[in-house]
Amino acid sequence: MVLALTFVVAAAPVWAAPGPPAPTILHLLDYVAVDYPEAVKDGRVVAEAELKEQIDFVTQAIVMLGALPEQPERAALVARARQLLALIEARGPAADVARVAGEIRGAVIKAYRVPVAPARPPDLLAALGLYAARCAACHGADGHGDGPAARGLDPAPTNFHDRGRGERRSAYALYSALTLGVAGTAMTAFEDLSEDQRWALAFHVASLADTPAARERGQALWERGRGRAAFPDLAALATATTAETRAGAGDDAVAVLAYLRTRPDRLARSETDLLARSVRLLDESLEAYRGGRAREAQDLAVSSYLDGFELVEASLDTLDRDLRVTVETEMLRYRTLLRTDAPVATVADQASRLRELLSRAQRLLAGTGLAAGPAFVSAFVILLREGLEAVLVVAAIVALLVRSGRRDALPAVHGGWIGALGLGAVTWAVASYVVTISGATREVTEGFTALAAAAVLLYVGFWMHDKAHAQRWDAYLRRRLRGALGRGAAWGLAAVSFLAVYREVFETVLFYEALWLQTAPGGQRALVAGLAVAAVVLAVLSWLIVRGSLRLPLGVFFGATSLVLAGLAIVLAGKGIAALQEAAVLTPYPVGAPRLPLLGVYPDRLGLLLQAALALLVVVGFTWRSWAIRRGV
Repeated sequence: MVLALTFVVAAAPVWAAPGPPAPTILHLLDYVAVDYPEAVKDGRVVAEAELKEQIDFVTQAIVMLGALPEQPERAALVARARQLLALIEARGPAADVARVAGEIRGAVIKAYRVPVAPARPPDLLAALGLYAARCAACHGADGHGDGPAARGLDPAPTNFHDRGRGERRSAYALYSALTLGVAGTAMTAFEDLSEDQRWALAFHVASLADTPAARERGQALWERGRGRAAFPDLAALATATTAETRAGAGDDAVAVLAYLRTRPDRLARSETDLLARSVRLLDESLEAYRGGRAREAQDLAVSSYLDGFELVEASLDTLDRDLRVTVETEMLRYRTLLRTDAPVATVADQASRLRELLSRAQRLLAGTGLAAGPAFVSAFVILLREGLEAVLVVAAIVALLVRSGRRDALPAVHGGWIGALGLGAVTWAVASYVVTISGATREVTEGFTALAAAAVLLYVGFWMHDKAHAQRWDAYLRRRLRGALGRGAAWGLAAVSFLAVYREVFETVLFYEALWLQTAPGGQRALVAGLAVAAVVLAVLSWLIVRGSLRLPLGVFFGATSLVLAGLAIVLAGKGIAALQEAAVLTPYPVGAPRLPLLGVYPDRLGLLLQAALALLVVVGFTWRSWAIRRGV
């Protein structure tokens, strides 16, 4: 398959690329910026057919700009495009043509909120295999345009090492060519490749014109903090050209660009990038709703929260908790408006309010980062808060086994929580280095794990409540003393231990990943210290809870523990419902109620009803079982 991309085309009087108008306009402008110097040099026409193409392409762009949805900027965009056409017809300088085309491109992106960045950092290792399979036959194994299938092709395949052309193209321009194809060439749209695969190929090809020396220099500059203003996120990196970067930010930024094209992961999950993604998805959601695609709008709204804002909540909490809660609430209100078919004007007003709030969060998080003190406190509180639920569950199970004389079952329980910690570490590694876990997948995992743990804890709570009565415990011991808990029951308790701990580990990993990015370099040691101190405190609490439980009378121990487990089941049920609603698995039903995340209480009718039902079940069930046991039933 030929990968001619946007930069080598045959004479064709009309542009025929398919696709949405705005991205196609950007595609045309990128083509003109790159290819015009091949048609006109120093005011002289050197390729008449190429010049005719440029004129035809800009003319087509003017028509398409005029057909875009009404926006205040549309008339100015059409006028500016006419100026570009006049400049080309007058054989103007190539630098001026590229500059004006770039200005129009940027204005279109801003006015019509065209998505111009990958959702996640491209996998350049995978791109090597894709290039070999799909591009090397024409463009050559190294991209010099000398592949075995190149002979006889007219126009010839592009040499991606051509510095002149390479300096005028961006990764987004290459992505557009892969998505839309190029009229008049053997390059067709790569519709069978996923969006991620096309972005990976685009970044790989964009990097071929850069030299190893430039990349090495760029890495050194990036490590010293240079170039971060020029490339704050993936969108800035994807749309940058070497020529524009040099003109606007200098040679140092050009070297950083060369480095980041091979290491886009260095921009992965930065606070500003995540919030920019949240805004972009929110805008796409509004456009889908305006276009009558309500289901798509809801999916994009969910992704705006889960794949953007939620990942910076921990960081924002340390700076402005009220703002974090407000954004969360307003995002839920926006999703509710979409679900209830609210008027477009009402939805647009809510989206505008959300953009303002997210901009405030961006400005707040774009500072120098957390200092040592706040970093220590944040790390300490996060682990203590998330770990306490798991500690209570595991400590209760351990105390139960010790009081039952079944220490032989302890290894299974310890294996459960140790396995959860191990799987949590694997989850972090996979999420950080191999794939990006989508917000929906993350929330579905958390939600169902929480509900499963709640069901098991409720069962164990009722079981322990029965044993709070001495005669029942004595009878139980007589039946089970030799094979008490059996192999199956012991592994059941191990499963409870695993579920309780893994759910908390899964969420804590995400919090710490966001917190690490928000912490200034000088404060990261304090963050690690806060985590370590919290771990020690949790260990001490576990020991005290177990020791205290062993000293309690049997009836008091089982009665208190059953209440604790039942209470934790109610808390986890509320959290599970909230997580599934955030993933759009369940429909939210917001109500005017306080938000108490520590207790699993959220202002939602479904979650509150489930918790109320479980609380009633516990009260009625515990009361009835106590009455039945006293009467010997």
